[in-house]
Amino acid sequence: MPILDPLSVEFISRGADHTRRIGMRLGALLQRGDVVCLVGDLGSGKTTLVQGLAAGWGSLDLATSPTFVLVNLYRRLDGERFFHLDAYRINDAREAEELDLDNMIENGVLVVEWAERIEAALPSENLRITLRWVNANQRDLIFTPRGERYQALLSSLRTRVYGGV
Repeated sequence: MPILDPLSVEFISRGADHTRRIGMRLGALLQRGDVVCLVGDLGSGKTTLVQGLAAGWGSLDLATSPTFVLVNLYRRLDGERFFHLDAYRINDAREAEELDLDNMIENGVLVVEWAERIEAALPSENLRITLRWVNANQRDLIFTPRGERYQALLSSLRTRVYGGV
């Protein structure tokens, strides 16, 4: 039995800058309506990855952890929006739905830290990224596409990171 499902891709990050660079490459591919679900323990690199995602997407704003405000909004010059939700302090999917997730998805990119806490409120098609702390300088990132859009997105990311066809 394989460790990863056949559609998943694993990236090994050798430090915070490397994690940001992976995020930047993915961020450049994100479009309105995309949902990225981040799963991982404290210190696994979720916010660092979001910093790269937002920068690669073209954010004018520096990405910071929205733990206490729940949602940060980042903007681009063309008016597009990037919603960064931290679900750590959200108790369940019903509470998450009160944040008007559908509106966020309709009007921008949605990236959710601690996505497993509100999975029932999120679209079934998304890109799930599981981050695991290995040691002080290494993180294991597993990208799992759920749906055709995210399979294509991951294929493009794989080409950007590894090159080739």
